[in-house]
Amino acid sequence: MISPEHLRRIAFWSRSLSEDAFERARRGIAERTYSQGDYICHRGDRLDFWTGLSSGLLKLSTTSRSGKTVTLAGLRAGGWFGEGSVLKDEPRHYDLVALRDTRVAFMNRGTFFWLFEHSAAFNGFLVRQFNERLGQFIALVEYDRTLNATARLARNIAWLFNPVLYPDGGRHLEISQEELGLLSGLSRPVTNKSLKALEGMGLLRVERNGLTVLGMNQLREFGD
Repeated sequence: MISPEHLRRIAFWSRSLSEDAFERARRGIAERTYSQGDYICHRGDRLDFWTGLSSGLLKLSTTSRSGKTVTLAGLRAGGWFGEGSVLKDEPRHYDLVALRDTRVAFMNRGTFFWLFEHSAAFNGFLVRQFNERLGQFIALVEYDRTLNATARLARNIAWLFNPVLYPDGGRHLEISQEELGLLSGLSRPVTNKSLKALEGMGLLRVERNGLTVLGMNQLREFGD
């Protein structure tokens, strides 16, 4: 169980819940801390919780039989994920690894289904989230085949600032070039070169501990 203030801080969707639904949500959530490099789950594992990111950074990826690793999404603080696996009662189809020291919130399956069955506000959030994630994965297939490194990095940065998935995200994110490269499937030198190119176009500002986005729409559509 977590405090009401903490739930409001880590889960923007909780602010629209009824009093009863909010109380059930906070009582059904526990948190756990992971160190950099720890796996929250491996592909094929069962994880019978809906999960949110209280702090830190996660990479959601899958590895083919040939050994190629594909990053499906980067997840920053405030993001919630895994509702599909919980609803379908199935193992995870991806690896989930902490790219830095990270704190994860776990909502138990019983609480998730109570909200799913009784809260219109919660269902509205899920529908919007499903729609955004679907668009994200469709775009992933497209850009992996057609976009160059700079465009791939631009799209990945834009995803981390998605206003539907991260409405509290603002314009600044503390993230290293190494972490950006891991999320984009790029080497550090290529990531550095691409960041300089995007900064030169006025789309973002690279800072000591992260970056600030200046041209969100341009990043989202870069390479089209």
